[in-house]
Amino acid sequence: MYPSLLRKEKTLAVIGLGYVGLPIALEFARDFRVIGYDIDAVRIAMMQRGEDPSRELGPEEFTGRDIHFSSQLEDLAQAHFFIVAVPTDIDEHKVPNLNPLKKASTDIGSVLKKGDYVVYESTVYPGCTEEDCLPILEKLSGLKMGPDFKLGYSPERINPGDKTKPLTQILKIVSGSDAEALEEIAKIYRHIIEAGIYCASTIKVAEAAKVIENTQRDLNISLMNELAMIFDLMGIDTQEVIKAAGTKWNFLKFYPGLVGGHCIGVDPYYLLHKSVELGYEPQVILSGRRVNDGMPAWVAKKAVQLLLKKGKSPHLAKVLILGITFKENVSDIRNSKVAAMVNELQDFSINVQIADCHANPNEVAKEYNLRLSDNISTGYDAVVVAIGHDEYRKYDSAFFKSIMGENPILMDLKALYEDVEEGIEYWRL
Repeated sequence: MYPSLLRKEKTLAVIGLGYVGLPIALEFARDFRVIGYDIDAVRIAMMQRGEDPSRELGPEEFTGRDIHFSSQLEDLAQAHFFIVAVPTDIDEHKVPNLNPLKKASTDIGSVLKKGDYVVYESTVYPGCTEEDCLPILEKLSGLKMGPDFKLGYSPERINPGDKTKPLTQILKIVSGSDAEALEEIAKIYRHIIEAGIYCASTIKVAEAAKVIENTQRDLNISLMNELAMIFDLMGIDTQEVIKAAGTKWNFLKFYPGLVGGHCIGVDPYYLLHKSVELGYEPQVILSGRRVNDGMPAWVAKKAVQLLLKKGKSPHLAKVLILGITFKENVSDIRNSKVAAMVNELQDFSINVQIADCHANPNEVAKEYNLRLSDNISTGYDAVVVAIGHDEYRKYDSAFFKSIMGENPILMDLKALYEDVEEGIEYWRL
């Protein structure tokens, strides 16, 4: 397969062109013939114009690439090596939503040919690739894995907003349905990944490795969030505690915060789902999720306490929230815990205004029924810096004083500011 792709006798396809799929497709398109496939025709039209809908890549990344963007199934039929990078989220009941993954498998199964390869990158629970996706591929194609086509799993590790670690500089885990598949898949990914390839022993091991990466991070942050609550009751600055504890060589510096997005706040539920299905209800993982899911309400309650401390009635207060994306320097608002915090504040009848220099106002309105302010005004009783966009890091005490009224309150959820001037009630998470 690899020599045929390199000679452009065969074509590679990437299904799902979000923040994961598009960079992969464009990187392979430097030397391979690539089909970028997505069911969203509007997004396809943008990419055909050299625009990244996720606003992670500039137009120069599209230049000189051998890639055809399409939402047409007949174009997908020309491919021989399929990479699936569709989103895997959870529903309102926190149950894994496999519909995009099954739709992608259905599309590939309908065009799968003998000798083809299918590699999944979407985050799933261990067993999903072989137990949920493979049967769809075999049923629709009439082919059998092994003698007719090969299967693999290579978990994505892209970190949106982080320009220091591009796709090529992140070590890649690969796995295959047999030794031949593993060797060939490793060769193909090695062509673009400079950081190296790690060959997992089985597909399930690769799936499990991915899901625990974010589960571990979720648990570490939940510990810091719980400690932040305890230290707040004690009147101790959590950031100072972390700084002091960090002087020990084996202390891991994790920080408290709102845990949203489509990875850390979602992936543990995939492992939970599979575990419960097998008859075991995890205690530690579930506890960590409860703590992190409860942080928006806790921060909102703290805001109310600070307002009351300053003699301000919540129902008369005007509060500015800076940032609603799920993390700094990205436009992605999926599973934003800032939105949950805003809803909690509004339950106290607080007049909340939201600003974000990266988020799309139409997407925010559609997803959360919240309005982004076009401009930051004045007279705020409190400002909550919720997301650490680079633009917000430049603000100083003079700026905050200029937009706030008497007895101002600054809540810094990302611990961005040091030496805040007297006259501002400063609180950080």
